[in-house]
Amino acid sequence: MTIRIGVIGTGAIGREHIERITRTISGAEIGVVTDIDTALAEKAASEAGGARIAADGAELTGADDVDAVMVTSWGPTHAEHVLGAIAAGKPVFCEKPLATTAEDCLRIMAAEQAHGRRLVQVGFMRRYDAGYRELKRIIDDGGIGHPLMMHCAHRNRAVPEAYTTDMAVLDSGVHEIDAARWLLSDEIVSTQVVLPRSTSRRHPHLKDPQFFLFETAGGVRIDLEVFVNCHYGYDIQCETVGETGLIRLPDPARVQLRGSARIGTAIDQEWDDRFSAAFDTEIQAWVDSVTAGTATGPSAWDGYAATAVASATVEAQRTGAVVRVEMVEKPSFYA
Repeated sequence: MTIRIGVIGTGAIGREHIERITRTISGAEIGVVTDIDTALAEKAASEAGGARIAADGAELTGADDVDAVMVTSWGPTHAEHVLGAIAAGKPVFCEKPLATTAEDCLRIMAAEQAHGRRLVQVGFMRRYDAGYRELKRIIDDGGIGHPLMMHCAHRNRAVPEAYTTDMAVLDSGVHEIDAARWLLSDEIVSTQVVLPRSTSRRHPHLKDPQFFLFETAGGVRIDLEVFVNCHYGYDIQCETVGETGLIRLPDPARVQLRGSARIGTAIDQEWDDRFSAAFDTEIQAWVDSVTAGTATGPSAWDGYAATAVASATVEAQRTGAVVRVEMVEKPSFYA
């Protein structure tokens, strides 16, 4: 059985996934695409081997030749398209964020529960990276005892001028927010932002770097550095300190070069270099779950929890206060 996928949003990440499904993933094909930019949609349709172009997301989700929906459009449109897919009874993969407000995430969860089975998977690809999966296995197996502290870093070489201070949370740090929740099997209950001296290499309107300080319900303290103009490359770090040991995310394997009186290894420059294999695994797992009829990846609850923490962190950015994360009780539907 080949799953016919409709893609809403054919910008950078949308085209990445279209190429992945067309050239790497088994069991699926791109049938329909749509984008508010007609030229982008036409380019993506051609790259997908002649996919059909729908006028908009509503037409795509309701189409008889679409078995599953992939939402890779602008974040504020996600809720509308995910709700449309649920109403059509179709599995939907939504790139982060699930929605830009906690209220819209709750609407999505309510619709999914009313449908009666899970349809939504959120695109938190850290969970499919081999290094992160090994961290998860060791923590779950008690390899470092009870976790006490977690230290994370999310560093980009540079960002465009349109990147804003709150995007350090909403677009960058949200990946580490989800990864920390998942690794620790614990919810984040408070958040604080500390702003050190800004780099001279930032755009004038941007505060960079930033420190986010989180506390979980179980008392674990997490610090996250987001530095989006580090200039040396794309660098993701995660270290967890437990009662009996420490575990650290490995750097990507690279050949070591010796020469000119130096020893060194190359550093990834962009996110798609660092996580291409994780994206492949993630999308293949989603396609397999659609075929099996059972969603298994990050859920609408995970999308809601990450958005709730991110929203509270943006408030902490603006106020300088320690902000409590307000969340509803987790429905048994997502147990």
